[in-house]
Amino acid sequence: MSTRILYKITFHNAGKIYELYARRVTASSLWGFTEVADLVFDVKEGVVVDPTEERLRDEFEHTRVLHLPMQSVVRVEEVDRKGQLSIRDAGTGEKVVTPFPLPAKPR
Repeated sequence: MSTRILYKITFHNAGKIYELYARRVTASSLWGFTEVADLVFDVKEGVVVDPTEERLRDEFEHTRVLHLPMQSVVRVEEVDRKGQLSIRDAGTGEKVVTPFPLPAKPR
């Protein structure tokens, strides 16, 4: 039984802090960048349990390799199992929650 290495990557992006999971993290061939590849998302059909995971999966759906500027990377951790993905506000650290769309109030 072979165990595949799993990394949790925390980085700044557009005023927010993203947390993603990937199988490969290396120094990029582009000077000053960190290469993050083989992103890991839960693949579930049916009801959406975690809208943040769906949002990140949609944002990075066609991404083969992320080349992150080294100064944007906050932390890279080797972990035993995948946890919940998150997007946090860089200033407050609070989770960014996309509100459920509601119909407009009648006048």
